[in-house]
Amino acid sequence: MSALDDRLAELGLVVPATSKPVAAYIPAVTSGNLVYTSGQLPMVDGVLPATGKVGAEVDAEAAKLLARNCVLNGLAAARTAIGSLDRITRVVKVVGFVASDPSFTGQPGVINGASELLGEIFGESGAHARSAVGVAVLPLDAPVEIEFVFEYA
Repeated sequence: MSALDDRLAELGLVVPATSKPVAAYIPAVTSGNLVYTSGQLPMVDGVLPATGKVGAEVDAEAAKLLARNCVLNGLAAARTAIGSLDRITRVVKVVGFVASDPSFTGQPGVINGASELLGEIFGESGAHARSAVGVAVLPLDAPVEIEFVFEYA
């Protein structure tokens, strides 16, 4: 078991197998010492636990928890690309998309679910640049989708 696996176990988390792409892309690519993930939906065992717009069908707290699922799926994609999560030295960037009811303006709070979890997992090296964007709709009617950029050695 790796050091990061030990940390995840302490937090009661398991990184799943990499989700199969739902279109024509691959889960992650590397360039130099960076790994870029494709947008990660909050899938659990191949199923979205919730669908719909945040602020309408999905409340903000539930969406924040879904953002945590996106982190685990992003780590799975990174692991597939670089072989071991122990190679990650820094979380560089998080780009979060929130399918939002037109009146919903709490996108940063939703994406905090991902940012906070990355901090719990990686400590100071989990601090990152970030965007949190409201959108009309996401693939499969997912409430949240997140992209990650990790630095690795």
